[in-house]
Amino acid sequence: MKVDVLVAEIGSTTTVVNAFTDLDSDRPCFFAQGQAPTSVLDGDVRIGLQGAVDDLCKKMGIDHLEYDQMLATSSAAGGLKMTVHGLVYDMTAKAAKEAALGAGGIIHDITVGRLRRTDLKRIKEINPNLILIAGGVDYGERDTAIYNAEMIRSLGLKTPVVYAGNIENQEEMKLIFEDSGQYLYIVDNVYPKIDTLNVEPCRKVIQDAFEDHITHAPGMEHVRDMVNGPIIPTPGAVMECAKVLYDCIGDLMVIDVGGATTDVHAVTEDSDAVARILTAPEPKAKRTVEGDLGVYVNRMKVIESIGEEKLREECENKLHIDLDKTLETYVAIPKNEDEIKLVERLTQEATLRAVERHVTLTPKRRRKVIRLMQRLDDGPCINPLPRNATPQMVEKFIQRSAADTMHIMCQAERSI
Repeated sequence: MKVDVLVAEIGSTTTVVNAFTDLDSDRPCFFAQGQAPTSVLDGDVRIGLQGAVDDLCKKMGIDHLEYDQMLATSSAAGGLKMTVHGLVYDMTAKAAKEAALGAGGIIHDITVGRLRRTDLKRIKEINPNLILIAGGVDYGERDTAIYNAEMIRSLGLKTPVVYAGNIENQEEMKLIFEDSGQYLYIVDNVYPKIDTLNVEPCRKVIQDAFEDHITHAPGMEHVRDMVNGPIIPTPGAVMECAKVLYDCIGDLMVIDVGGATTDVHAVTEDSDAVARILTAPEPKAKRTVEGDLGVYVNRMKVIESIGEEKLREECENKLHIDLDKTLETYVAIPKNEDEIKLVERLTQEATLRAVERHVTLTPKRRRKVIRLMQRLDDGPCINPLPRNATPQMVEKFIQRSAADTMHIMCQAERSI
């Protein structure tokens, strides 16, 4: 059997492949999906990739699978570890953070102002895959970014650097990192003037840098033996999909629950009236990541969020499973009905907590989501909005969102 494209998602715990056919026709087709435990920590990503392909073949009753192109996203090998360094937190540092998160980066440290000795020590300990330097609006303050770049060079790291600050510093940056052994990417300023964000050029460069890095990460060295297309960070791929879907259906939220983390991606555009009262600019597409909400690596933290006694009671009276026994057998991918029930409950909790935090963290999106939730409770929203949505409202939103997604898929299928 031969397909046009095989898309692999190499996660921290699970590798999933999706096959597509007839992409050049008027009726493109999703063929099948397979999955297997990720094998990066075993030293060779190909084991998990081939296992996922074999699982797909088994499900479809075929002997083997060929493809014209394999594309991949990855959050394995630690994902894309980044540190971000700006001038003022609510301005250049925040803009650089939004660019890094939107590209799929995992931010391990954010600093503002001149780097101190403790900051430099922390950067060395983190040993990031990528360093992002910003600072100063165009033709504004220059010295902080230059100083930080010189300090970062003095560390002797081989980590690539992205400079996305004041454009007057670009030539200085080239001179600072010349012959340093650190590859320098120069992009447009992420905060070119007050209250203006310009994160998309930086996001693109970060994803390009990720592709260069990931093929050299431990366990990923042979990924090119199977993947012949682009490799981008999984969160970045989800964000790109969300932006494409936004063009079709308007404002939306995408919740990606994984084995280690839960990401929430929101794509919304405020009205002019709302934009005028914002205290700081917000990007149209925004991602938040919850590093403690995962259904495998961080399953015990999710259980703690639910409350162990409450979960035990639910398992006994509602799910009808033995919690201790199920936790003991559950490894990466749920393999029986009891494990599926447990993972579904953990997923529900991770989703609720991640959406609550996302809405709390982003005032712009809080207003949008609460409007949606109030429509579910009371019909058209005509009353003043509460400051925060309740968990019950979030839960109703999630249930309605699933129904809406099914409706959209049915409508799309009819239109093909």
